[in-house]
Amino acid sequence: MGGMDVGGGIAGKLWNKFRSESVFVNYTPFFVCLAAGNLSADSFHHYVFQHVHLLNAFAHAYELAEECADDDEDKKAIRNLRKYVQAKLKSHDSLVREWGFELPEERSLTNATVKYTDFLSATASGRIEGERVPGKLATPFEKTKVAAYTLGAIAPCMRLFAFINKEIQALLDPNDSTHIYKKWIDHYCSENFEAYAFRIEELLDTLSISLTGEELDVIEKLYHQSMRLEVDFFSSQPILQEAVVPLSRTLDPAVGGELSIFCDFDLTCTAFDSSAILAEIAIITRPKADPDGSETQLARMSSADLRSTWDALSAQYTEEFEQCVESITTTERAETFSYEGLCEALEQFAHFEKAANSRVVQSGVLKGLNQEDIKRAGQRLIFQDGCKGFIQKIMKNENLTAAIHVLSYCWCGDLIRSALSSGDVKALNVHSNELSCEDSTTTGEIIKKLESPMEKLQAFNNILNNRDEDGQHLTVYIGGSVGDLLCLLEADIGIVMGSSPTLRRLGEQFGISFVPLFSGLVAKQREVVEVGFSYWKRLSGTLYTVSSWDEIHAFILGSSS
Repeated sequence: MGGMDVGGGIAGKLWNKFRSESVFVNYTPFFVCLAAGNLSADSFHHYVFQHVHLLNAFAHAYELAEECADDDEDKKAIRNLRKYVQAKLKSHDSLVREWGFELPEERSLTNATVKYTDFLSATASGRIEGERVPGKLATPFEKTKVAAYTLGAIAPCMRLFAFINKEIQALLDPNDSTHIYKKWIDHYCSENFEAYAFRIEELLDTLSISLTGEELDVIEKLYHQSMRLEVDFFSSQPILQEAVVPLSRTLDPAVGGELSIFCDFDLTCTAFDSSAILAEIAIITRPKADPDGSETQLARMSSADLRSTWDALSAQYTEEFEQCVESITTTERAETFSYEGLCEALEQFAHFEKAANSRVVQSGVLKGLNQEDIKRAGQRLIFQDGCKGFIQKIMKNENLTAAIHVLSYCWCGDLIRSALSSGDVKALNVHSNELSCEDSTTTGEIIKKLESPMEKLQAFNNILNNRDEDGQHLTVYIGGSVGDLLCLLEADIGIVMGSSPTLRRLGEQFGISFVPLFSGLVAKQREVVEVGFSYWKRLSGTLYTVSSWDEIHAFILGSSS
């Protein structure tokens, strides 16, 4: 997500805290089709009609806020904000014609529009859920507080609108005169609109100076609620053409539509690497002697010595990994996508990973772990923001036939299963290595199943070969390491999580293109209109990049609410 400096006051803090919600607006069919330039005119007219009602609600909210403000300068500032909206309403008809469209005919209001306008009206009137505001605002402080609440409910809408349009504008060719919505986008990216958004935020900061911590919490709740209502508003806009988002709606369960989602585990789902976690468990819980009572050199090692052993293994792994990457990327770079060259290079990584695992087994560091300790550690694993929520939504979605498979180099499948089975999440399709056990205690051996990109790809293909051949199938692979490359390329949609410089460097060495998911979807939306809906027959060697699970959630499932 691109950055946007909105200052250091409460408005800036709240925008930074909830900015991730913007992805659920960005990835709506409305904005993807609009960015692609093929949103139907009728859909745009419907939006314009709804938007006029929102503008009227903002004008009314400003009017009530002005009455509540105690300071003359604050009153004047709110009055100027209201005048801006009123001027927009007066010039609206001419603006719509300037954008190249006819005026929209009378439409019925959507539930999302009604909820949004009712929320603005209630907030500006002092009717705030969970907040004790007197039925009659008597004191200047009580009135000023409501004025601040009102600005808190309005501010995210304008900032979000400016932000989303700048995201879209960055994708457009400034010299392209064929994009029918370019004038509309440019209008909301103008310095004038940006300045308007800043004025609202500055006034919110001013009105919030004298508020208590509890009252600032109320503003935060109103700000977040407004963001979510904005998401619902754009998600509810009817789209009359086929759209590439959300992906789940393109699969019809009635005709056998099935979605298979594959993902890596370490640093894709989780915030930390599982190998270090398993080593830490071993070091902390290491018994003083083997269970049979015999003493070995390893059993007598102190925790400090065990940690030194693990640190040495980690350092050797990092050094040899970097040497492997360096030896591959110093060769001549492929001019076009070279799958064969990539496979040859990845053979080096296969030998490297297997040798590293053998050293771990020989060291005995993983000997003596209790399965219950492993399961408890799995339940406490820290996941990437949005990952578990996405998995929960997939597993609970009754309108989607979907399966989730985890393909991982992790040494212990039980760690993954315990992590993904906690709470409401039950994703049992785990494909990884396992730790050999005797009487619930690990022997130090690894039951090796997935140690290379080729073995991951084989597991991926074996799963697909066992599914029903009839019906419509789509595969999505989500990963972020070198070991995921072949699966990422084999899936219908390969999504790279994060910004691994090694993955990108190696991919680009063999002609792989990395495209931000949003811009890739806009390009795909253009293809839908031009060549039809078989749009996931993508060019070989193209992968999509994301910075968060929220992007994946928005792409596949749509709105966060």
